Amino acid sequence: MSVAATTTYSAVGYSFFSGSQRRSTPRLKMSLRSDSFSVEPITVLTKLKHECATPLPLLQKVADAMCAQMRAGLAADGGPGLPMLPTYVHDLPTGNEKGLFYALDLGGTNFRVLRVQLGGKDERVIATEFEQVSIPQDLMFGTSNELFDFIALRLAKFAAKEDGRFHFWPGRKREIGFTFSFPVKQTSIDSGILIKWTKGFAVSGSTGKDVVACLNEAMERQGLDMRVSALVNDTVGTLAGAEYYDNDAMVAVILGTGTNACYVEQTSAIPKLQGHVSSSGEMIISTEWGAFSNGLPLTEFDREMDAASINPGEQIFEKTISGMYLGEIARRVLLKMAEVDGLFGNSATQNLSKPFILGTPDLCAMQQDNSSDLQAVGSLLYDKTGVESNLSTRKTVLEVCDTIVKRGGRLAGAGIVGILQKMEENSKNFISKKRVVVAIDGGLYANYPQYRTYLHDSVKELLGTEKSHKVVIEHTKDGSGIGAALLAASNSKYKHDF
Repeated sequence: MSVAATTTYSAVGYSFFSGSQRRSTPRLKMSLRSDSFSVEPITVLTKLKHECATPLPLLQKVADAMCAQMRAGLAADGGPGLPMLPTYVHDLPTGNEKGLFYALDLGGTNFRVLRVQLGGKDERVIATEFEQVSIPQDLMFGTSNELFDFIALRLAKFAAKEDGRFHFWPGRKREIGFTFSFPVKQTSIDSGILIKWTKGFAVSGSTGKDVVACLNEAMERQGLDMRVSALVNDTVGTLAGAEYYDNDAMVAVILGTGTNACYVEQTSAIPKLQGHVSSSGEMIISTEWGAFSNGLPLTEFDREMDAASINPGEQIFEKTISGMYLGEIARRVLLKMAEVDGLFGNSATQNLSKPFILGTPDLCAMQQDNSSDLQAVGSLLYDKTGVESNLSTRKTVLEVCDTIVKRGGRLAGAGIVGILQKMEENSKNFISKKRVVVAIDGGLYANYPQYRTYLHDSVKELLGTEKSHKVVIEHTKDGSGIGAALLAASNSKYKHDF
């Protein structure tokens, strides 16, 4: 395989969504029906495969469009390009950082609190500890104070349980890196204005406000003596965590419930920050590539799901490639195949009509069934939706799953190549001259073998043999949490004491 791919752990007993699975049923009311004509299920599948096809020319157009949208987003805010949000992270951790630092990672249906004891160049990461907390669904649609008070309370309880492995220097205020994986307009390393909620969140009273101030105020209300020294998103944290161990890491991608990507950009190539001074001449840019939509191969099922979502017309790339949506797209396809010509025979399909009743982890579980009778596929379909299935039906279901997942993985690969093309604009033959590491985190990439393979194949096809040998796609487990703590350390007000 030309594109090198490494994984730092083996996943057993996983959930893509790291806790309670994503459910957005209250906001999704569409029930797809078709009663105008009868179509054989195989015809629906044939049309689906045609519309989801990702041949090399299409992938190249997507990569080129991604690159062009990045360039436009760097030129000016509010234009036709991607958001391309400056992060004000100019320097990644050096390895000299010492002390106890915390991280809070908020990016989906759960959040993590984490502490890290750093020992400098010789000892690096001495000890880590984390807890994961599911966010009650009512808080995802509640007020800003309710959400941040809940987070601060759990953080305070976690901080109170420091044991002998962690040593805090007296006279200092505890510092935390805040991984906030929603679109934010940053004005400094420790402040950022929330642009909008994504990933199924609709929290009132916080859009247009500084999320660091929201967290700091909540910590004060809980009597927690801690300050945010770095605000980052999960991709930036992942890049920091990967670069801490491998200096060739220059791109990071999250592929989980949602998706995003960041990379190291030359400040001279960011016209909208004209005059901004960077000590390194570089800045990490958060692309917010979930908002990309140019030239994507979409189907009626994508359009109907988008129309029924809480943010219609937005985050189209995310809705095509990320873990929150792949299962729902497949459900809609199967429902149409059941309704127009009885894919599941006389089985009742009421449960199959429920939005998000099939999750992406369900697709993955079915695709790992290698038995002759596909019994695991049949059992999962019955347990989740109540439908009976024979072997032929199960094979058709697997074809639907594979079609949706193949499109998602290959488009994600095209997006990565688009970023690499943009980086090559600043340095001719950039990829050919040096090794480049693309760090990827997220349950979808980590736990779905078929998706991962399709992504790798897409990158290899687009780059060609020579360049693909220079690109290493590396799974960085929990990089966003460790990375946020590392960035809290590298931006600490006590860093001159390291």
